[in-house]
Amino acid sequence: MTEDLTERLKRHNAGDGARTTSRKEDWKPIYFEAYLDKNDALGREKFLKSGSGRGYLKKQLKHYLEGR
Repeated sequence: MTEDLTERLKRHNAGDGARTTSRKEDWKPIYFEAYLDKNDALGREKFLKSGSGRGYLKKQLKHYLEGR
Protein backbone atom coordinates (compact mmCIF):
# COMPACT_ATOMS: atom_id res chain seq x y z
CA MET A 1 0.00 0.00 0.00
CA THR A 2 1.22 3.49 -0.81
CA GLU A 3 -0.12 6.99 -1.04
CA ASP A 4 2.18 7.83 -3.98
CA LEU A 5 2.54 5.05 -6.57
CA THR A 6 4.97 7.01 -8.76
CA GLU A 7 7.36 7.59 -5.85
CA ARG A 8 7.05 3.97 -4.71
CA LEU A 9 8.03 2.74 -8.19
CA LYS A 10 11.00 5.12 -8.27
CA ARG A 11 12.21 3.74 -4.93
CA HIS A 12 11.80 0.12 -6.05
CA ASN A 13 13.64 0.76 -9.31
CA ALA A 14 16.45 2.50 -7.40
CA GLY A 15 16.94 -0.66 -5.33
CA ASP A 16 15.43 0.76 -2.15
CA GLY A 17 13.10 -1.47 -0.23
CA ALA A 18 12.84 -4.98 1.12
CA ARG A 19 14.98 -7.84 -0.11
CA THR A 20 12.35 -9.01 -2.62
CA THR A 21 11.98 -5.60 -4.29
CA SER A 22 15.65 -4.66 -4.23
CA ARG A 23 16.70 -7.83 -6.09
CA LYS A 24 14.61 -7.04 -9.16
CA GLU A 25 14.76 -4.13 -11.56
CA ASP A 26 12.44 -2.30 -13.93
CA TRP A 27 9.28 -2.46 -11.86
CA LYS A 28 6.15 -1.58 -13.85
CA PRO A 29 2.59 -1.56 -12.53
CA ILE A 30 0.35 -4.11 -14.20
CA TYR A 31 -2.56 -3.70 -11.78
CA PHE A 32 -3.55 -1.32 -9.03
CA GLU A 33 -6.61 -0.32 -7.04
CA ALA A 34 -7.36 3.04 -5.44
CA TYR A 35 -9.25 3.57 -2.19
CA LEU A 36 -10.47 6.67 -0.37
CA ASP A 37 -10.14 5.04 3.04
CA LYS A 38 -6.77 3.75 4.29
CA ASN A 39 -8.39 0.93 6.29
CA ASP A 40 -10.16 -0.32 3.16
CA ALA A 41 -6.83 -0.33 1.30
CA LEU A 42 -5.09 -2.21 4.11
CA GLY A 43 -7.88 -4.79 4.22
CA ARG A 44 -7.71 -5.32 0.47
CA GLU A 45 -3.92 -5.66 0.57
CA LYS A 46 -4.19 -8.24 3.35
CA PHE A 47 -6.68 -10.23 1.26
CA LEU A 48 -4.57 -10.05 -1.92
CA LYS A 49 -1.53 -11.35 -0.03
CA SER A 50 -3.51 -14.34 1.27
CA GLY A 51 -3.82 -17.64 -0.58
CA SER A 52 -7.32 -16.81 -1.79
CA GLY A 53 -6.23 -13.34 -2.86
CA ARG A 54 -3.25 -14.63 -4.83
CA GLY A 55 -5.54 -17.08 -6.61
CA TYR A 56 -7.96 -14.26 -7.41
CA LEU A 57 -5.15 -12.13 -8.88
CA LYS A 58 -3.77 -14.99 -10.94
CA LYS A 59 -7.23 -15.58 -12.39
CA GLN A 60 -7.72 -11.88 -13.15
CA LEU A 61 -4.25 -11.47 -14.71
CA LYS A 62 -4.15 -14.86 -16.46
CA HIS A 63 -3.62 -13.55 -19.99
CA TYR A 64 -0.92 -11.11 -18.93
CA LEU A 65 0.93 -13.69 -16.86
CA GLU A 66 0.85 -16.32 -19.65
CA GLY A 67 3.22 -14.16 -21.69
CA ARG A 68 5.78 -14.07 -18.85
